[in-house]
Amino acid sequence: MKIFLISDNVDTLMGMRLGGIDGAIVHDEGTLKTVLDDVLNNPEIGIVLMTTQAFDLDRDHLMELKLELKKPLIVEISDRHHSHEVQSMLDETIRKIVGKVT
Repeated sequence: MKIFLISDNVDTLMGMRLGGIDGAIVHDEGTLKTVLDDVLNNPEIGIVLMTTQAFDLDRDHLMELKLELKKPLIVEISDRHHSHEVQSMLDETIRKIVGKVT
């Protein structure tokens, strides 16, 4: 099973490539749809990592895919521009599940 990255920036892609993860750069919804079609039709890809900005290009459709598809697992990851937003979201989710910790 392979991991594939869909990113909006070269820095994230290059970092992942150093770890052996291939990927593609997208800046518009049309390119995202093309790359996503290729990824979804590749049985070797089990996990798709997507930067927040790439995910935001078609968030509603991607959220539907996350719920409908068993494979690949689609995971939104933060990058240097959005890490604080993801941390806030995780904090809020934990707060809802666990409650306020004192």
